[in-house]
Amino acid sequence: MKSEITGAPAFASIHVELEPGETIIAESGAMASMEADLDMKAKLNGGFFRAPLKKFLGGESFFVNEFTNNSDKPARCSLVQATPGDIREIELNNETFCLQPGAYIASTPGLKLGLAWAGFASFIGREGLFKLEVSGTGKLYYGAYGAFVDKELDGEYIVDTSHLVAYDPGIKLKMQLAGGIFSSFFGGEGLVTRLEGKGRVVLQTRSLSGMAGWINPFFWG
Repeated sequence: MKSEITGAPAFASIHVELEPGETIIAESGAMASMEADLDMKAKLNGGFFRAPLKKFLGGESFFVNEFTNNSDKPARCSLVQATPGDIREIELNNETFCLQPGAYIASTPGLKLGLAWAGFASFIGREGLFKLEVSGTGKLYYGAYGAFVDKELDGEYIVDTSHLVAYDPGIKLKMQLAGGIFSSFFGGEGLVTRLEGKGRVVLQTRSLSGMAGWINPFFWG
């Protein structure tokens, strides 16, 4: 399987060329276009019992789509994410990687998507009670609202809420005030996320909550 990401970092999309017999799994609604030779099949995201959990607790769709090339020649499909921003492809080799709700776009069949408890600190920080754990061997595609910012963590790091995208499973999340009580709330920062541990951390330069806060006065003002 060959893939190419174009339009980065503002309006990225994935173009996947599937060889005969190959399959890619994508978030519901991610398909922008595909060749007529490809077969698309919708399936529950993790089965009858896990699909609702991923929908309501993990921020993922109830269904995923499988695109399979059952023809005798290569066929291409294009995938996008719901928000403007960058998309990244990584290769997992019997590894686990944690994604925040909404970051997952697509993966190859060798990867398994599961929910894991993220903690009340993550929920208070508007990151969700649960995180999506992607494990196994294969290619993973995930997206950001805005551009990616990479950090190799060895210790502690402070991140504003809704800017966290992905991280290694050894990273722990804790909530705290940005500063003192007065500075935290009147300075506009409020609560922030303290990351602790060692491993990869991926951030995004924009947040949907920040955009919503900027737009709301225009509708209600």
